[in-house]
Amino acid sequence: MPYTSIYIHFIWATKNRAPLISNELKPLLLNHIKENSIKKGIFISSLNCVDDHIHLLVSLGTEQTIAKTAMLIKGESSFWVNKQKLIPTKFEWQDDYIALSVCYSAVDKVKDYIKYQEIHHKKNNFNEEYQEFLKLNNIDLNKNV
Repeated sequence: MPYTSIYIHFIWATKNRAPLISNELKPLLLNHIKENSIKKGIFISSLNCVDDHIHLLVSLGTEQTIAKTAMLIKGESSFWVNKQKLIPTKFEWQDDYIALSVCYSAVDKVKDYIKYQEIHHKKNNFNEEYQEFLKLNNIDLNKNV
């Protein structure tokens, strides 16, 4: 039996970074994502969101890919919000996402970062955070064009 320890820090935004995740929606959305992920065999170690984006720390299983995991969580959660009519407009996630590998020794640091999103975003908005993650992880968006 193969054993893995592959942690991925996912970040993705709502479509057009619209502030769709209200204080009322947030606990419902996070709880649903957790419950649905368990059913799909996706282990979420930590998750939190603010009004326009979400952070998740996921431990990938031996047969899970980054793309498939992101697709399952994003697609099902937006479908659920819309089916439940939890907001007056259509809920959509942006197509793009960031997926960063996390070494085991940094897992607790990433969990704390995710836990304190509200505090972090009093200092930096999503765009500043996004740019910071790209720079810290040597991701050049122009390289893929």
